[in-house]
Amino acid sequence: MIRILVTGGAGNIASALIARLAANPAHHITIADNLLTGDMRKVPLHLHNVQFIKCNVNDYNDIAPLFFANNFEYVFHFAAVVGVQRTLQNPLWVMHDIHGIEHVLNLSKNTGVRRVYYSSSSEVYGEPFEIPQNEHTTPLNSRLPYAIVKNVGEAFLRTYHKEFGLNYLIFRFFNTYGPNQSEDFVVPRFIRQAMENRDITIYGDGSQTRTFCYVDDNIEACMNAHLTGKIENDTINIGSDVEFSVRELAELVIEITASKSRIVHLPPLAEGDMTRRKPDIGKMRTLLNRDLVPLETGISRLVEHFREQDRSA
Repeated sequence: MIRILVTGGAGNIASALIARLAANPAHHITIADNLLTGDMRKVPLHLHNVQFIKCNVNDYNDIAPLFFANNFEYVFHFAAVVGVQRTLQNPLWVMHDIHGIEHVLNLSKNTGVRRVYYSSSSEVYGEPFEIPQNEHTTPLNSRLPYAIVKNVGEAFLRTYHKEFGLNYLIFRFFNTYGPNQSEDFVVPRFIRQAMENRDITIYGDGSQTRTFCYVDDNIEACMNAHLTGKIENDTINIGSDVEFSVRELAELVIEITASKSRIVHLPPLAEGDMTRRKPDIGKMRTLLNRDLVPLETGISRLVEHFREQDRSA
């Protein structure tokens, strides 16, 4: 039995990852989540080899017993306060996540964990310095608390590898969307607004660009990294490399849903809304070894998911 810990397992990406990990009956997955931003409805507890422990990784006395009782071989540390507005409004919540990173690494080092996977973020790049944004040539220049903490986490992993030989892999996630994503994120929010023929609200003029990665692409790349060991002690951008402006995203959602929604512009956000995002995904492509899901296809899948939810409600 291969024992795996997933922190933050009640979140969007982590819950999808757990479902894929649990497909292997040789895996036993323990989920640790304090449900601050997670949702129990995302946790696949119907799977026999998954267990959930309500636990705060930022509290050593809460997380340490899990490590000592389970002898984990792999740890996916995905627990974090997420969401631009939430993190800007609660910067101390974000800063406390540094404690969780340190706890996870110390306990992994001391209990024989073979590799730690860390969910970082495109936010570490800050405003674009070069496009596409490359893991090793693009400066990390964000000043926002969320991005600073992610950058600190990356530095911790590199340091623990150097000092103690603890193996790691850093996933820098760019916008990932899918059925389990909270509806306060841009893609599901736009789709819900469009399906209900409500105004689609955009901050600023909508010219800011993003790339949108369907969750299946994200999870397959992460799983292949885990299973093959092809890339180790390194950083990988996980996302799409096809740019869309936020306004183009809204227009595409309206077209796919045949909505009567209007696009309404709100004042720009005071901070946190970067002008461009486009990763260099060369490493990810070596792991995925197929084309990524086009945004049009992903949106259509998510629309159908919401319609099924509504029919069963």
